Amino acid sequence: MSVANGRAFLATPGPTNIPDRVLQAMMRPAEELSSATIVNLTESVLDDLKQIFRTTGETFVYTANGHGGWEAALSNVLSRGDKVLVLASGRFAVGWGEMAHFMGAEVEVLAGTWRRAVDPAAVEERLRQDTRHEIKAVLMVQIDTASGVVNDVPAVRKALDAVGHPALFMVDGVASVGCMPFEMDAWGIDVAMSASQKGLMSSPGLAFVAANEKAMQAHQTATMKTLYWDWSSRMNTLAYMKHCGTAPEHLLFGQRAALDMILSEGLEAVWKRHELLAGATHAAVSKWIEGQALAFNIPEPSQRAPSVTTILTQGVEAATITDHARDICGVTLGLGIGELTGKAFRIAHMGHVNAPMVLGALGAVEMTLQAKGIPHGSGGVAAAVAFLAEGVR
Repeated sequence: MSVANGRAFLATPGPTNIPDRVLQAMMRPAEELSSATIVNLTESVLDDLKQIFRTTGETFVYTANGHGGWEAALSNVLSRGDKVLVLASGRFAVGWGEMAHFMGAEVEVLAGTWRRAVDPAAVEERLRQDTRHEIKAVLMVQIDTASGVVNDVPAVRKALDAVGHPALFMVDGVASVGCMPFEMDAWGIDVAMSASQKGLMSSPGLAFVAANEKAMQAHQTATMKTLYWDWSSRMNTLAYMKHCGTAPEHLLFGQRAALDMILSEGLEAVWKRHELLAGATHAAVSKWIEGQALAFNIPEPSQRAPSVTTILTQGVEAATITDHARDICGVTLGLGIGELTGKAFRIAHMGHVNAPMVLGALGAVEMTLQAKGIPHGSGGVAAAVAFLAEGVR
C-alpha cells in the first residue's frame, strides 16, 4: 500500500524544489534577443549576483550546469601547463581538478577524506614547500555535496596569506551560495562559481562565475581561453555577447524571480533559515543513529553542511530506505555517490524549503525505518520539532 499520492517531495541536493513563482515567471513568450526586456534582464541578474557572491568584482552568467561553471572559471585564468592544487574533501573538488587536467593543467591533489573537512594547516604546509610558486591556483569547494562536509574557506585563505603565496584562490559555491555565508571579497576569494539549481532556487541550466581584479589580470595572459567562456568577449557592449549568442531567456526569467525572492527574504535570513533546518535534520539523525544501523558521514558536528546531510547505512542497503521513501511515501532522497554509492543516502535542506517540507522528509525517513524494521533510535522527528521550536522562539 502506497501513501505517495499527492504532491511529491524532492529532498535531493540538486535539482531542488523550484518555487511556483519561479515556474510562473518562465511561462511567457520568448522575446527578441536584443529587446530592452532581455538586455535589462541580463544586466539585473549580473548586478544582483554581486550581492549574492558579496563582491564588487565582475560577474558572468552561462548557459551551463555547474561543470560548465568549472570550465569557465579555469579557462579564463589558467594557461596550459599551469599547476593547480586541489583540496580534496569528497567528490567535487577532485572533479574540478579532473576537468583542469583534461584542459591541460598539471594537477596535484592534496589528499583528504570523505569524513572531514580540508585541513588548513596541511594546505599551509604544502604551500610553504612551494618556494618557486609553481602552484598557480588552489581549488576547493565550500560544501561537498557528496560527502556533506563544509570547509572553512577563510581559514584556507589565511593559509595562503601566512606564506605569502600568490596562487589564485578559486572556490566552488554550488552547494553553499544562497545557503550559508559566502563573502567573496571579505574572504579574499579570487574566482567563485555557483549554479542555479540548489540554493539559488531555479531550474538547472545556468552557471555563474565571479572574478576579482587579480583574476581579471590573470585572464589577460591565460591561454586556456575559448570564445564561448571568454570573459573579455562577454564584457562586450553588444548585449548578445554577454551570452555569446542567444540568451537563455526563460532560465533568466526564472532566475530573476528566484533572486527577487532571496533578496526580499534577506540573504542573512536565508542563511539563518538553512542553519535552523539543517540543525533540525541533524537532531533527527542524532536520534536515529542510536540504533547503529545509520551514522553521520561527517562525525564532527561543526563540519556538517547546512545544505545537505549525508547518512551512512551499516548492515542495510541504502536503496532499501530510498526506494521505500520514494515509492511508498512520495519523498525522493539523494543517493550516495562516488565512494558512497550504495552505502549512504542524503537529505537535502537547501533552497526553497521550509519547516513542513523538511519535517515531512524526516517523517518519511522515520516511517521507512519503522516499516522496514531497520534499527534506529526513536523520536527523531520529535527531536527535529523541538530543535526548531527552540530555534524560532
